[in-house]
Amino acid sequence: MFDTLSDRLASTFKNLRGKGRLSEADIDATAREIRIALLEADVALPVVRAFIKQVKERATGSEVSQALNPAQQVIKIVNEELVGILGGETRRLRFAKTAPTVIMLAGLQGAGKTTLAGKLGRWLKAQGHAPLLVACDLQRPNAVNQLQVVSERAAVAFYGPEPGNGVGDPVQVAKDSIEYARTKQHDVVIVDTAGRLGIDQELMQQAADIRDAVSPDEVLFVVDAMIGQDAVNTAEAFRDGVGFDGVVLSKLDGDARGGAALSVAHVTGKQIMFASNGEKLDDFDAFHPDRMASRILGMGDMLSLIEKAEQTFSQAEAEKMAAKLAKGPKEFTLDDFLAQMEQVRKMGSISKLLGMLPGMGQMKDQINNLDEREVDRTAAIIKSMTPAERQEPTIINGSRRARIAKGSGVDVSAVKGLVERFFDARKMMSKMAQGGGMPGMPGMPGMGGGGARKKKQVKQAKGKRKSGNPMKRKAEEEAAAARREAAQSGNPLGLPQGDQEPQNFELPEEFKKFMG
Repeated sequence: MFDTLSDRLASTFKNLRGKGRLSEADIDATAREIRIALLEADVALPVVRAFIKQVKERATGSEVSQALNPAQQVIKIVNEELVGILGGETRRLRFAKTAPTVIMLAGLQGAGKTTLAGKLGRWLKAQGHAPLLVACDLQRPNAVNQLQVVSERAAVAFYGPEPGNGVGDPVQVAKDSIEYARTKQHDVVIVDTAGRLGIDQELMQQAADIRDAVSPDEVLFVVDAMIGQDAVNTAEAFRDGVGFDGVVLSKLDGDARGGAALSVAHVTGKQIMFASNGEKLDDFDAFHPDRMASRILGMGDMLSLIEKAEQTFSQAEAEKMAAKLAKGPKEFTLDDFLAQMEQVRKMGSISKLLGMLPGMGQMKDQINNLDEREVDRTAAIIKSMTPAERQEPTIINGSRRARIAKGSGVDVSAVKGLVERFFDARKMMSKMAQGGGMPGMPGMPGMGGGGARKKKQVKQAKGKRKSGNPMKRKAEEEAAAARREAAQSGNPLGLPQGDQEPQNFELPEEFKKFMG
């Protein structure tokens, strides 16, 4: 969603690099480019004005003029101001002193409230809570059934006594759910309310009645990040009509302009608390303004990547794998390789994970064109091997490759390529685990690879092999003698001079192998 904005800001900062001092004209030009980038991203005009004013004031001050690298200092200022308009610090959920904690979801129809209720329930369950999803959207057709299906997928409890489709009192359902939660020992109640295609009095009144009936600890306004400026208008209407404590952005993985996300927190004065960035129930997390600002500026989001890895990878398994690699490359088998690959896959989309790495904004096209199914193909190839082949891939010959390729539905070349890549990766991982640094970097301290290459060169320099063919060996000796004679006469290359006939001239062995 922020790709276009990121690209514009990156090109703007590129023009600043290399300048030892920034003039007032440079700062004005930079501010103008940032203003255009924000307006094109559909950020609300009041937000753009406040943002540019703050950036210009700080950029013309002493913190830039006295900086060793003014361009980096401007980027730092823009980053800090972006964090500010996104809400500043991360806002956490407020839990009730006595259970259950009641969380009410409000928003327009189509914003993604029902799906988000399941995502929030799953996220809270992972935090050690026992959430209950309550179906209070009794207007939209099949809304109750949808929430029940979502709750089953999320493995979260569901409460929906009314069939919906226009039947039942949502306020009474909300009231009864609190007592039901206490009886069943649920410490969090998530109330899914009805929405409309547009803001109307009936919607506002029903949401206000549910709010008064259950006295929620948190009222979260769910806003579709793809609807642009209208998201800000809707948020203001809900804030004045019903009131809410925090904002949840849904559909943040869309390709629309992301101005709503940059505007809603600043305009409403309520922080963004959660963000949904995909269709899967796992594509949901707490919103961190500093991390989002870092991603917009192309600096990655390593903290989120580390958190995902910690949630997915087992510390004991990681230590076990490191110990195996330290013993030697042969200890690491294709079974281990498959297990590691499946662990990475559990973290989510490979392209999204790569997007969290710093500097990956320059490889955006390659990341977007990444074939996620390649991981599945690799897994299919490994699973088509016998246990012996996975333990010792060196036994995989031509007939075995053909059988594996047939079993996994790929070409024989794909099997051969996988095995070769595995050997290379195993050698590199083992060298790094043993403290040898990155292989293949001669002459670099701590990078490894230099010593082995030097030994190889010394070994090659010991002497040149002589041919086993007597006639050929005699010709080589005559050619060597001719070169020595020519060197003494002032022709170091041993080439024929004048009218000399190149009868015994022959290329050295080093050149022959290149000439075929």
